[in-house]
Amino acid sequence: MRVLHDVFLANGILPFVLVAAIIFMGIAEPRFLSYDNLFNLGRHSTYLIIISVGQMLALLVRGIDMSVGSTVALVSVTTALAITGTAQAAPDAPGLAIVAGVAAGMLTGAVVGLINGIGIAVLSVSPFIMTVGMMSIATGVALTLSGGMPVYGMPREFGQIFSNASLNGLPVPVLYCIAVLLLGYYMLNWTVLGRRIYSLGGNLNATRLAGVNTTFFMVLTYVLCSVIVAFGAILLTARVNTGEATLGTTLLMESITACVIGGVSFFGGIGRISNVFLGAIFVTILTNGMNLLRIESYVQQIVLGVFLIAAVVVDQIRVRMLRQERIETG
Repeated sequence: MRVLHDVFLANGILPFVLVAAIIFMGIAEPRFLSYDNLFNLGRHSTYLIIISVGQMLALLVRGIDMSVGSTVALVSVTTALAITGTAQAAPDAPGLAIVAGVAAGMLTGAVVGLINGIGIAVLSVSPFIMTVGMMSIATGVALTLSGGMPVYGMPREFGQIFSNASLNGLPVPVLYCIAVLLLGYYMLNWTVLGRRIYSLGGNLNATRLAGVNTTFFMVLTYVLCSVIVAFGAILLTARVNTGEATLGTTLLMESITACVIGGVSFFGGIGRISNVFLGAIFVTILTNGMNLLRIESYVQQIVLGVFLIAAVVVDQIRVRMLRQERIETG
């Protein structure tokens, strides 16, 4: 019991629900454990993992980014428009078109994050309200730019570089995902920025009194959040080979669920990137298994909502237990 207690305090309910999900899905649907399904599951999970890493940064500073799904859509459209526009102007230079598209997409993400960060850190708008407003704005801009229609005409090389190629049998999206995880782990655990992000969520006032420019680091955190989300959006755009204003509609709920299931606290300052990775794997396993079982999409949304609420309740219990242990050992 002591071991289970320690595992729960360190990781939340993730280890328990992850093992339970694998066992249940493997028994309920034999195809779940097939090589082809596991390969597709691993490839599909990469996009959610990257988006969840961005969402994690917002949660660590005691915020939230409700605009991640809309940011994916906006980045998809701006990336596709920049690529197709450049390709039409210079049809013999697909590389130039790809560079222009990726730059436009990443810049779009940075601008969204900058606006969110300024609104939250400088104007003192609630993170929820600020990012919900940005969600509406980004969706409207994406629909306006695309005219509500998919943007076609991207060169084959774009899909090859960001989606279809493989290295030693590993699809390139998996390699990009590994790179994001390693960079995120290094940043959060070995840099001053990482320590500042955790301290902002742990105790904002104490961090400010220690002489840290909390406004700067808060804005920077939201910029990084949206830039990471933008990179995931570029990979998704390459996968579908079109720029779509409806891309990423489910990623908001899924990324929050992955983070909270993975032990990232809504109260800020608590969370590990390795657990967010496993949390995203759990959400992907859950949705993949329900698809194999032919469970309707609206029922899947109910299940994800139940898991999110349960994870928040358990997170509150876990935070109280951690505080009690600190008092007892302090």
